[in-house]
Amino acid sequence: MKWKPSAVVLGIVAAATLAWGEFGGSYVVPLDHSAIQYAELPVHDPVARLQQRIAAGEVKLEYSQNHGFLPAVLEALGVPKESQVLVFSKTSFQAPRIAPRLPRAIYFNDAVSVGWVRGGDVLELAAVDPKQGVIFYTMEQDSSSPPRFERRDTCLQCHHSGVTVGVPGLLVRSVYPEPTGMPLFQAGSFSTDHRSPLHERWGGWYVSGTHGKQTHMGNAVVRDRQRPGVLDSRDAQNVTELANYFDTGAYLTPHSDIVALLMFEHQVRMTNLITRVGWEARIAIHDDAVISKALGRPENELGESALRRIHDAAEELLEYMLFTNEAPLADPVAGVSGLAESFAKDAPKDSKGRSLRDLDLRTRLLRYPCSYLIYTESFDGMPSVVRDRVYRRLWQVLNGEDSSEKFANLSKDDRTAILEILRETKQGLPDYWQPARN
Repeated sequence: MKWKPSAVVLGIVAAATLAWGEFGGSYVVPLDHSAIQYAELPVHDPVARLQQRIAAGEVKLEYSQNHGFLPAVLEALGVPKESQVLVFSKTSFQAPRIAPRLPRAIYFNDAVSVGWVRGGDVLELAAVDPKQGVIFYTMEQDSSSPPRFERRDTCLQCHHSGVTVGVPGLLVRSVYPEPTGMPLFQAGSFSTDHRSPLHERWGGWYVSGTHGKQTHMGNAVVRDRQRPGVLDSRDAQNVTELANYFDTGAYLTPHSDIVALLMFEHQVRMTNLITRVGWEARIAIHDDAVISKALGRPENELGESALRRIHDAAEELLEYMLFTNEAPLADPVAGVSGLAESFAKDAPKDSKGRSLRDLDLRTRLLRYPCSYLIYTESFDGMPSVVRDRVYRRLWQVLNGEDSSEKFANLSKDDRTAILEILRETKQGLPDYWQPARN
């Protein structure tokens, strides 16, 4: 009897085609897929680990009268207060408490973001699990009960969409806000990262620092509702003091640092892509096994369709992590919080003292344009088949084997420097990365 593919197999093939075909668009990965089980599988992100340490009595969080548990949480999670950025648009579930005079503060490191609203009932946290991606939490700002992080999957109403590349993730929106902080969505908005031109960034955010003649949308509101796409940007550029906008003394620092904003935007999409690419590989492997069983072929070899899906996903991650299509800086940028000066302090450095966390800030974000998130647990937590593909392609680009136009942003010196830095600082590189011995 002639074999006919089952409806299940055909459905898997169709889903795989749809998933990759709309990777950068609106396709949202189902959280209950057998290979994902976002809500069911245990997590080991920094917040979950901190909760375990609190429960074991190893960590005690002190309560601050002005900021609640915020300072203690930041210290326990290794999040620098200098990373503070401030958003005054009403784009959080605590929107009623947010306004230009009461901006929401966000603090971050490579794996955790912490949100604080003055007078708010909770801290908001997003932490990256090495396998499951971004996990959302809240913590009650109540000194009368033991501090506890509660998982909050309702955040996925906004944080699981095409904007987050179809997985639970982070996002940065640039909007046209009214004087109340309410976004005028009829004017449009921008989802921003390091590819976005500066003039589309930070609408609804405060921005402190200098940036020359180039302009941004921060520190400004729409004054005329009949012209919703026109911001009143008088005196909004190259602002180094924010005290005219709100009570800066009520916050851990008086800044919403432009360098921190640049870093945060890069990390948001990079984090989401790492999750999406890892999930693509897990789903491809799972679905390929189902197809192999139905076809009676060996299950230990990935089919061509699954490999193509994984390789295509890895390529998108590679291009972003190497800053292809990064919007150039027209003038140098300088922050005011001290974050730029401390950012590379504890970074892995090679024998020449170079680090992937070294900043440029003259024409681009990084001196050596390769994402420092390559050192994270989430990058290492991707399935080996996709991680190996990223390493292979990264090697081909850095040694000049791939000199295609899409990597034209990398000079020969850039490629050599990144290659040498990674050789000395990144654990787990394949053996072929090492120089040949005579």
